[in-house]
Amino acid sequence: MKRVRDIPFFKNIKEIREYEFGKFYFFHGLVISEINDGVTFNWEMAQKAVAAAKDVFGDDMPVAYISNRVNSYFVVPMDWAKFYTHRNQLSFYSVVGETKGSFASLVLERMFFKNSIKQFTDLEEAIAWSLSQIDGKREQQAS
Repeated sequence: MKRVRDIPFFKNIKEIREYEFGKFYFFHGLVISEINDGVTFNWEMAQKAVAAAKDVFGDDMPVAYISNRVNSYFVVPMDWAKFYTHRNQLSFYSVVGETKGSFASLVLERMFFKNSIKQFTDLEEAIAWSLSQIDGKREQQAS
């Protein structure tokens, strides 16, 4: 499975934030995470990523998030409620993974995430889809 650093799109990187639980790659309007193996990703960790995104993008930019599941980890799906309680917004959310395990938690996440979650098996396809969605949203906001 492809990692962010291994694809040509990486040359567009704005910033990388590395935490004890994983790496977050920031591009223009796009965040790609690679969470470390065995982590249980929870609200406290998500808060660090949200703060970084606000720092990089500001509050008004439409943001697409790609969870590049190159490692096996767990997400606390109920923490999505905390995400919305704190008025955080994701315009688009997609998951890239090749194993049944990477999509098993997706079923639970869909129960708590208010928007749709798109699934991909190829990182570059997820990026292309995310960028087209962001461009479309920007065009709507401009008109």
